[in-house]
Amino acid sequence: MTDYWIENMPIRCEIVSQDRMVYQGNADMVLLPGSEGEMGILPNHAPLLTTLKFGIIKVRAQGQEGFFTVAGGVAEVQPDIVTVLADAAENVEEIDVSRAEAARKRAEEMLAKGPPADADAYLKVEAALRKSNLRLDAVKRFRRGAAKPARITEEVK
Repeated sequence: MTDYWIENMPIRCEIVSQDRMVYQGNADMVLLPGSEGEMGILPNHAPLLTTLKFGIIKVRAQGQEGFFTVAGGVAEVQPDIVTVLADAAENVEEIDVSRAEAARKRAEEMLAKGPPADADAYLKVEAALRKSNLRLDAVKRFRRGAAKPARITEEVK
């Protein structure tokens, strides 16, 4: 009986951005966009620390999936918990499409004028364009639709 619970125990998942807790809950599997490639994390995974690239975090729990954009950060994995400390993160269901499109348009217009004299300003504009493109792509690919599979609901409100 003990082996059953050890093998079927979910892993805790916490996704935190700079300003808020984006998600916390139990998961059967967490897929992370690691800097060296996508990683699947299951309960009782070996401890590790990794950097994250721009991408999608997928959280699977009880046959449902949740999708979260992440714009860099780090993830710590322990056998019973995955903690994501993201530079920016957002539930795909909460993305404001008009705001993301406006951000993309602003960044494209700034880049069309030519590179800014300040290298830091250029990198900020480039990052803003990557982030808005990630958000818009995530909405197209993963936002709930009539033919899409059920999504997990957030435990954090």
